[in-house]
Amino acid sequence: MSSSLTLPSFSPIFPNLSQRSLSVKTHHFPKSRVFATISTGSQSSIHEASLADYKVSNAFLFPGQGAQAVGMGKEAQNVPSAAVLYKKANDILGFDLLDVCINGPKEKLNSTVISQPALYVTSLAAVELLRAREGGEQIIDSVDVTCGLSLGEYTALAFAGAFSFEDGLKLVKLRGEAMQDASDAVKSAMVSVVGLDSEKVQQLCDAANQEVPESEKVQIANFLCPGNYAVSGGLKGIEAVEAKAKSFKARMTVRLAVAGAFHTSFMEPAVSRLEAALLSTDIRTPRIPVISNVNALPHTDPDTIKKILARQVTSPVQWETTVKTLLSKGLKKGYELGPGKVIAGIVKRMDKGTEIENIGA
Repeated sequence: MSSSLTLPSFSPIFPNLSQRSLSVKTHHFPKSRVFATISTGSQSSIHEASLADYKVSNAFLFPGQGAQAVGMGKEAQNVPSAAVLYKKANDILGFDLLDVCINGPKEKLNSTVISQPALYVTSLAAVELLRAREGGEQIIDSVDVTCGLSLGEYTALAFAGAFSFEDGLKLVKLRGEAMQDASDAVKSAMVSVVGLDSEKVQQLCDAANQEVPESEKVQIANFLCPGNYAVSGGLKGIEAVEAKAKSFKARMTVRLAVAGAFHTSFMEPAVSRLEAALLSTDIRTPRIPVISNVNALPHTDPDTIKKILARQVTSPVQWETTVKTLLSKGLKKGYELGPGKVIAGIVKRMDKGTEIENIGA
């Protein structure tokens, strides 16, 4: 998805919880937050409840769309188990992914249909680079929870064994294509609002929405971290947010280099395509907790995971809550696997004492 912050600099990828084939109860926290509780069978509910008591020592965190950069993947070619992932990807995607990763051009790599598979493959290649270094296997074995920012949730699920590398890449390929098609259908955009808390950003959205028609309305699409929230919506609504931001005392706004209003109902056309693909994908119970972007909770039931992944593209990303939860559950060290250091910047902003190591590829 997406992701250009002002921590270092990223372009978030991130949307509104609607109901459809997913039984959802909504709970409103501060005005702009919506969390979803997935209804599952009683047996899986018991499993999910027990999983909620997870503790964290070491965590793997995977970046989302916007972290991509020309040149990524070059180092991976020195490790056979990493290099082979790009070869497998070429067969599935039908083009030379590694060539685009290493040589660009930037505009091509940044496109939604390319950047999502590129980040998925490069982040998993980074795992193999870590595995190949001295003590790497022990670090991997010590990881007791994983999560990823938007697109990175698929990478986290693959790492946790919920689906194969190949099946995950097929899903990511379709996700990128479906999100691009939904973006092409209606003019929409995303903007990062820097320097305000979530309540103020919600007030900014409310003010902008008073000036635009229903079809152009905006919402918080990514609760990234204190002082940095991404807003998605119609082009006129985004322009209204940008025009009003200074009067709300925002430090700045940064238009994000993404195809459209990710993580909002603008992505609704992508849901049915994802649902169909997920239905035919073999998804297993993850071997370690994988935190969902939709409600900042781990899920064990494969059917629940399928439903929540389908809704992820239209639901606001609860990344701030995810990081807060990891910290409250005892996170000692985190590893950011893949290009960029956006996630490390976010975690450090929320807790300077937490150790985060970036493993690039």
